[in-house]
Amino acid sequence: MTALTLSKTSATELSADALVIGIVKGEDGPVPAPGASAPAALLSEAAGVLATLGAKGGKEEITKLPAPAGSGAPLLVAVGLGSAPEDGEGFPAETLRRAAGAAARALAGTEHAAFALPAGDAEQVAAVAEGALLGAYDFTAFRKAGEDDRGPLARVTVLTAGAEEAGRLAAAARAEVLAAEVARTRDLVNTPPNALTPADFAAHVTEAAAEHGLTVEVLDEAALREGGFGGILGVGAGSQAPPRLVRVAHTHPEADRTIALVGKGITYDSGGISLKPAGHNETMKCDMAGAAAVLSATVAAARLGLKVNVTGWLALAENMPSGSATRPGDVLRMYGGTTVEVLNTDAEGRLVLADALVRAGEESPDAIVDVATLTGAMMLALGKRIFGVMGNDDAFRALVAESAERAGEPAWEMPLPAELAEGLSATVIADLKNMGERMGGGLVAGLFLKEFVPAGTPWAHLDIAGPAFNEGGAFGYTPKGGTGTAVRTLLALAERAAAGELAARG
Repeated sequence: MTALTLSKTSATELSADALVIGIVKGEDGPVPAPGASAPAALLSEAAGVLATLGAKGGKEEITKLPAPAGSGAPLLVAVGLGSAPEDGEGFPAETLRRAAGAAARALAGTEHAAFALPAGDAEQVAAVAEGALLGAYDFTAFRKAGEDDRGPLARVTVLTAGAEEAGRLAAAARAEVLAAEVARTRDLVNTPPNALTPADFAAHVTEAAAEHGLTVEVLDEAALREGGFGGILGVGAGSQAPPRLVRVAHTHPEADRTIALVGKGITYDSGGISLKPAGHNETMKCDMAGAAAVLSATVAAARLGLKVNVTGWLALAENMPSGSATRPGDVLRMYGGTTVEVLNTDAEGRLVLADALVRAGEESPDAIVDVATLTGAMMLALGKRIFGVMGNDDAFRALVAESAERAGEPAWEMPLPAELAEGLSATVIADLKNMGERMGGGLVAGLFLKEFVPAGTPWAHLDIAGPAFNEGGAFGYTPKGGTGTAVRTLLALAERAAAGELAARG
């Protein structure tokens, strides 16, 4: 994990391997970003050279050049911040976050970099620190070391005049926890399915819980059968790696609110008997990203000592075809007694989540949030960088979406039209079908889950199918592969609950 420190030392005096500065678009070329934590003379001298090199100051643009005389580092890295903010306004946190992340990625293999981006208050310190740490990520667990393996940036120093202020130190400490837990989710998502079965995942949760003081309970296949968890068992029936349901909880003695987080954890999704075609199954190790985000957010709440109870439920299974697999046309009896006719075994995430939602609701939390790479339909609707937020309570859905925005994770509120629910009950042999109308499929999936949420409990559903796994090139602080989507949103929501912004369950 990349080390983080704050320093009030001048950029001309601090010894580092690289100095990161911010630039913005000017009328005649790039100009130093206002509020930067570096001497004006140094920045002005660099600006002229940057213009000669063709730098424009566009967002996340990276330009490297030898540092001017007087710098404490031999290398200068200029990162674009776009247009300068209006008078009296600072840069948006996400602009700083992504700029710092882009710079950190560009400095892979470097030992120490000083970041002289705008960091005039705790919020800006948090943004720069988070971006740098999130950008300094590399997954190497399955690669042998080689000459070209540079490794991520090892040390980050954020330059800020108030480096010893309590608020800025707290922001840096939170950034370290947040980045570590996002990295946990990224690592889990990137791990190949032959190394992360449901039992392997459950073992990882147990280890994390022991390290950070959480309580954990693991239901194996025998306990699931005894408890009547037909959805999880039905999805896992075709695999030689049996399913698990894991409960992991952070409990604070002074908390008066409880949030339940429910994560879809399909460690590999072949589609089952409704087999996915070639070209659609190669990245399906990422179908447990929701469960990973739930784990990371719960651990982060414990590490930060949040005054809120957070209970994570991880519904873990592998969806495979075999002679013992659930068939299209089978009927499963879910936990709680509802029966579901399975028309498509590739609509399996909603089945494992349904069991976990009912079980989570039995503990009467003040709110429930489920997170899942659930539907391709949501990707068609919102693309690959935005997740959808649905729910049964307008105020709570808005609170979740606003928390995502604050955290820097693009999200969009989506409706749950009542007329789409009619197709789910159009079956003569069960209470529900696991498929409804094709159009609006992401909303139909949300309506299915709503059937398993206790009446009167605020609930939100996050469909993270688009942004959970980045198949394209890295950008900002986001790497190729697992992204860690939803960890920051869930943590922000838990923090708001701890601050009294979540109403008690009526």
